[in-house]
Amino acid sequence: MRTIKGPAIFVAQYLSTTVPYDTLSHLAQWASSLGYKGLQLPVDPRLIDITRAANDKTYCDALRAECAQYGIEITELSTHLQGQLIAVHPAYETLFDGFAPPALRGDTQARTGWARNQLVCAAKASKNLGLKAHATFSGALAWPFFYPWPQRPPGLIETAFTELAHRWLPILDAFDACGIDLCYELHPGEDLHDGTSFDRFLAAVGGHRRACILYDPSHFVLQGMDYLEFVKIYHERIRMVHVKDAEFRPEGRQGVYGGYADWTSRAGRFRALGKGQIDFPALFTLLAAYDFPGWAVLENEDPFEEAEECARRGALLIDGWIVKVREGGGFDDFAESGVGRDGLRKVLGLE
Repeated sequence: MRTIKGPAIFVAQYLSTTVPYDTLSHLAQWASSLGYKGLQLPVDPRLIDITRAANDKTYCDALRAECAQYGIEITELSTHLQGQLIAVHPAYETLFDGFAPPALRGDTQARTGWARNQLVCAAKASKNLGLKAHATFSGALAWPFFYPWPQRPPGLIETAFTELAHRWLPILDAFDACGIDLCYELHPGEDLHDGTSFDRFLAAVGGHRRACILYDPSHFVLQGMDYLEFVKIYHERIRMVHVKDAEFRPEGRQGVYGGYADWTSRAGRFRALGKGQIDFPALFTLLAAYDFPGWAVLENEDPFEEAEECARRGALLIDGWIVKVREGGGFDDFAESGVGRDGLRKVLGLE
């Protein structure tokens, strides 16, 4: 077992033009003041020039030093928006077009090529930054058909996952060449959104060793899944964790699908840490038991509470939940019997 690193915070939801959320240096200083030890960074030009980072280790060393002066490490990079663009069903073409640079919008092929290049650069940048894992989304070709009505034509899902694997395999190989695990956040709206869909993808990419999981229990609560059992099943592939709370309270008018309600009115919604239904002490114990090698990273998407307060309280809660793994002997060593191996048969009544 090992002690999980943390607390850290994913800053995508905090990044803005307002101090202290406007630059890497300001965010590092802010996070440090709240008790965080790490920042998970979206690949955003306001924080990192990903092309330069892919080719200039000196630049990456400077980024690390910029954070280190406040006692902060860069934990991982994230290409959630870029990963989404690897596979976009035409139903979402217009909505996701905004994730690409303005000059590429309306050109699906150019947009996908840009996204692919961003991911390859992120693999190289992660290596230059001394990181071990990277966060992304899978994108989606089959998502509009997640509910089988009208009846899905035979082979539809298989065809979608074959194509998804075809698009991701060269990217997975690029991450493998850099020694970086590519962690898909299993998330509604993505073709990889639960264990079954991840299994299908993993089979399609031949069990690629870099195809890993960003585990966020909140997404499983909102799907009615057993989020603790998931860790027991997939712990060997879990290489990143988002610590985010959620509640699912189905009622007479709505359930998992939410009836098109907004986030404050849905039966399932994200909450600030400690305000939802997730048993974080049990979860952190499981992660420690399975030797999770990464960081405990806060992601805040609470639709009610002020974001700064969520960050402040989140650092304290995560630090308290992290299992500081026992070193040395067991807690009951004081009651040791003194029987050695040569006396074991006697204890069992065999002598």
